[in-house]
Amino acid sequence: MQLVVARIGRAHGIRGQVSVEVRTDEPELRLAPGAVLMTDPPSAGPLTIAAGKVHSGRLLLSFEGVADRTAAEALRNVLLIAEIDPDELPEDPEEFYDHQLVGLDVVLADGTEIGEVREIAHLPSQDLLIVVRPDGREVMVPFVEEIVPEIDLEEQRLVVTPPPGLIDPDEAEVASSRDGDAADGDTPDGDEGDSDGEPGGEPGAEPRS
Repeated sequence: MQLVVARIGRAHGIRGQVSVEVRTDEPELRLAPGAVLMTDPPSAGPLTIAAGKVHSGRLLLSFEGVADRTAAEALRNVLLIAEIDPDELPEDPEEFYDHQLVGLDVVLADGTEIGEVREIAHLPSQDLLIVVRPDGREVMVPFVEEIVPEIDLEEQRLVVTPPPGLIDPDEAEVASSRDGDAADGDTPDGDEGDSDGEPGGEPGAEPRS
């Protein structure tokens, strides 16, 4: 089975190094020196990793036969693809390969259907699940335990507990409106009172939502 493990970015320096966007949870295995990777487009490869290092938070790779900046720039946006056993599982039971997640049904805790995982985006800050809604819209769900508390590969589904507005933008508008109303209700009115000069309300008391 083929697995996209990285996308080549900009050239770094003049000796053929490139920055890469990592798309695997196991870069130390998939992107190690000596690894031979297929490419998309196929005409760019196969590529053999000669060396790698982390620089300023980015992974830099050099490939055999890519010796200068011009050759490195020609590889920009090329996808690096590893061949893996489809039955292979990550060592950490809390980690998953992309192909295990793609195609899973996405539901809320009460079983409400949200959509289906189309792909996983590996960003520098966090991974995102790209979920296709029944109406064809795409939503991006941060792949963190607080939002994705349950993954059931046997049932081919994952459960999400999204904050308001993550799945349905209208929910964010409603929440924002409620927050605004609550803020207005918190503003004390010092001009109101009875004839004895006592306040007509309790400044600072929060309205019940």
